[in-house]
Amino acid sequence: MKKFLKVAILMTLTGTLLVGCGGPGDQKAGAGKDTTIKIGHVEPENRSTHQALVHFKETVEKDTKGSVKVEIYPNGALGGDVQLTEAVATGSLDAALPSTSVLTAYADDFGVLDMPYLFTSSEAAFNAMDGEVGDYFTKKLAEKGLVNLGYTYNGPRSTTTNVRPIAKPADLQGIKMRVMESPIFIDYYKTLGANPTPMSFTEVYTGLQQGTVDAEENPPSLILANKFFEVQKYLSLDEHTHNFLAFIMNKGKFDSLSKEQQDALVKAAKAYVKEQRDMELKDNGEAIKKLQEAGMQVNSLTAEEKAAFRTALSSMYDTYRNKFGNDIFAKAEKYNK
Repeated sequence: MKKFLKVAILMTLTGTLLVGCGGPGDQKAGAGKDTTIKIGHVEPENRSTHQALVHFKETVEKDTKGSVKVEIYPNGALGGDVQLTEAVATGSLDAALPSTSVLTAYADDFGVLDMPYLFTSSEAAFNAMDGEVGDYFTKKLAEKGLVNLGYTYNGPRSTTTNVRPIAKPADLQGIKMRVMESPIFIDYYKTLGANPTPMSFTEVYTGLQQGTVDAEENPPSLILANKFFEVQKYLSLDEHTHNFLAFIMNKGKFDSLSKEQQDALVKAAKAYVKEQRDMELKDNGEAIKKLQEAGMQVNSLTAEEKAAFRTALSSMYDTYRNKFGNDIFAKAEKYNK
């Protein structure tokens, strides 16, 4: 039934959006007229992605004096990240917030952003995504007919286990680690001697509970929201990856707006990104405290300990520098200084 509802909603959107959304070649014949922007994402309504997006909706509608209405479809109501991205690219959906991990289908080197310990802090990651690194990928998306309005933050990914705290590379030896179905994440854990097991996110709790896997990695806010503390003993704040979502919009839809509407949208999106990131950092800090209160043993890695992981991954970095080219790595790494 749930699958049927998703299909039904998407079919309805397809019928209504093809008129106003279209492909990249659409002209601005209707520029300035009243319009509706439909946005899909997979996050639950209590997450910063959605909560700040509600403020974005209010701002856009106010600043355009109601000429632009915004409708938000959370919880994967219109499909997962892959389906949402495809819908925006084809014009059957106006906008979405997919993880940059799935955008490798549009530009292979988006995979660089999944590299463990690429950034030394969330601040370095933010500066990179608001600077040359973000600009680089935004141009890649533009080539595919996608306008990018900014990069929101999905949190610093950290590790939970039932075996032992993770403080040095050798601590991962032999651990059965649940990972996303990402070649980079699989290579990361294989390089450090763990046994990576690709598994759907919806199966993680049961997998941990039954011992199919010993460990998983996610931002603390998601670890708390999904109650992994009930089936995990240790939380190691290694912050190995800083995850981002791209706020993408169909170019045909964007071009159909008047200059005033576009300016209002871009301005509101910039404010949205800042608010969402601030909320996510705050949520993660509060989540760590709550996870400790729930009984998890928490250890935080020092800068030196994180650097040791990066050194242990040198062979993996060599492989992906050859694959993606050193230029994009250099762009990213200069923000760590």
